[in-house]
Amino acid sequence: MTYIGRRGLLAGAAGVLAATAAVGLAGEAAARGRTGAVPERAGAGGGGGRAPAVEFRGMWIASVENVDWPSESGLSAAEQRAELIALLDAARERRLNAVMLQVRPAADALWPSPKEPWSQWLTGVQGRDPGWDPLGTAVTEAHRRGLELHAWFNPYRVANHTRLDRLAASHPARRNPGWTVAYGGKLYYNPGLPQVRAFVQEAMLDAVSRYPVDGVHWDDYFYPYPVSGQRFDDDDAFERYGSGFASRADWRRDNIDTLVREMSAAVKRIRPAARFGVSPFAVWRGDDVDPLGSPTRAGVATYDDLYADTRKWVVERWLDYIAPQAYWHIGHPTADYAKIVPWWAKTVKGTGVGLYVGEALYRCDEDSPTAAWRDPAELSRHLTFAARYPQVGGHSFFSAKHVLADPIGAMDRVVADHYPSAAPPR
Repeated sequence: MTYIGRRGLLAGAAGVLAATAAVGLAGEAAARGRTGAVPERAGAGGGGGRAPAVEFRGMWIASVENVDWPSESGLSAAEQRAELIALLDAARERRLNAVMLQVRPAADALWPSPKEPWSQWLTGVQGRDPGWDPLGTAVTEAHRRGLELHAWFNPYRVANHTRLDRLAASHPARRNPGWTVAYGGKLYYNPGLPQVRAFVQEAMLDAVSRYPVDGVHWDDYFYPYPVSGQRFDDDDAFERYGSGFASRADWRRDNIDTLVREMSAAVKRIRPAARFGVSPFAVWRGDDVDPLGSPTRAGVATYDDLYADTRKWVVERWLDYIAPQAYWHIGHPTADYAKIVPWWAKTVKGTGVGLYVGEALYRCDEDSPTAAWRDPAELSRHLTFAARYPQVGGHSFFSAKHVLADPIGAMDRVVADHYPSAAPPR
């Protein structure tokens, strides 16, 4: 298969933050000293949230498996906070204006949630109080630096293993084992159960109601990515709830559609200024199977394989923005960046839904087998290409540790070529 999402990226980040913490306050002071407006771009929200005209310059901070932050589990509260501040300072140093912080990586929480246990990625033990409030601190410190803070949630992932007895004793999945499905060596909540859909929304909306977040953000995990030789066993749920649908696939898509539609309405009701966005795998469908699809052959499509009808969510304006993970180089033989971006620009045109292109900074590596990713100018060329399309309202970079370390200077090149001045607050 040729798809490239965030799967397989769950490698520890130990040492990266420590080696780059010097970005710190000096970097922020330098950023604050810059003046000048950035060009205004399209990107009005469609679902009722704010509709800023300022270019979106984002960065993902992943907490699952300590990908970005904390650099390892079990650090002290002071060490965790210092690392988080270093990341926010780095965002300002790179002239960004938004961060997406993963605060519910696996049916757990990076805030004092009454619904779910503290995340194991903080202390190493699920349910153990880390001694501080990471999300509350992140919102305060991001806003202090003129950064938007989008709370990034994963709706259905329960664990990167299948053992219910390894979860905290109070975990909802342990109390409701019938809510879960084991698949591909991992544990998921079953999207086909109405009680699951209600619960995961309650869990996420607790954070939305508590904190003045600027956005509610989901990534590319809905139904799980396909695993060869395995099936997602939702037979019982389909028998109970799927009778009105022509196929199981249609029923699964409706389950995810309903979650998106309900969450969109709830976010606008609870925190009207917050914007609701999704960062899906960038291929909805190929035009070989659907004339509305993109001229790509990615091996996986969100519509057919993840049961996520991402195009519909834009057309129906359930989202304020979409940030497709366009994690391929210009000229890729089956999923060309230069074909994906125009397709998304056409898709959002006239909807009012913002389009922020997800960029694969993590792939910029001198040891990459792909020549394009060994070239520090590849990502800069992406932004130059995307600028041809007025519907593109900005970009977001995966992920934070690569924004800091920038091993081949690709982020430096982006900043030099495209972010000549500090980004004003959105």
